[in-house]
Amino acid sequence: MKKPKRASAAKAKKGRKTSASRSKAAPKRLTRRPAQPPRRGASGDDGAKETTRATIRGLRTKLKEALRRVAELEAAADTDFLLEIPNRRGFERELARAIAYMKRYRASGALIVLDVDRLKPINDSFGHGAGDEVLKAIAATLTRQVRASDVVGRLGGDEFALLLWNLSETDAKAKAAAFEQAIDELSFVFRGQHVTAGASAGVALLGAQSDAGRALEEADAAMYVRKAHRRHEPRIRLVSS
Repeated sequence: MKKPKRASAAKAKKGRKTSASRSKAAPKRLTRRPAQPPRRGASGDDGAKETTRATIRGLRTKLKEALRRVAELEAAADTDFLLEIPNRRGFERELARAIAYMKRYRASGALIVLDVDRLKPINDSFGHGAGDEVLKAIAATLTRQVRASDVVGRLGGDEFALLLWNLSETDAKAKAAAFEQAIDELSFVFRGQHVTAGASAGVALLGAQSDAGRALEEADAAMYVRKAHRRHEPRIRLVSS
């Protein structure tokens, strides 16, 4: 008989439908994506840029202040703190620059070294404060008698130097004599007494062939010759007021 085979076929068909319905009913697995950091909005980007700009502005301000301070220190290193004119270092730098200019453009000038004649007796009699007042007055006198392009410096102690442009030998020697006279005529009062100082000046001409060190030596030697000629004058004059 063939009927049992039909029943088996029907059961198989029913089994296939049941497995298919189970597979359709099974829930789908969800694939999780990795979490991503939240994206910055436009306001966050603008804030970061403004912070960067502020940092750059701050650094620029600090750099400007540092450069200003460096310039002040360099100027102080070249300036006599008492007289506020170039010291030896500053004057020698100006002299070297001037000679370099003269070599390039065939210009000329003169170097005058001036030494105060009677500063030590003033210091010994009235103290170094009195000597400082004399030096300040001499520096002011020399500065008033030169042009803006000229340079007045202090080489140290009681010795000054002047860099003068475009002077002949005759004019330079006349200028040195005028400086001596102006300082000889200065008068000071210390402890009720009138005091005078004095100065001796030596000249060296400057030109395209000049050397800064040699010019200073030449002017210094001429100054000592001049000082020897002035030794007949009184060492220090004290007149009661």
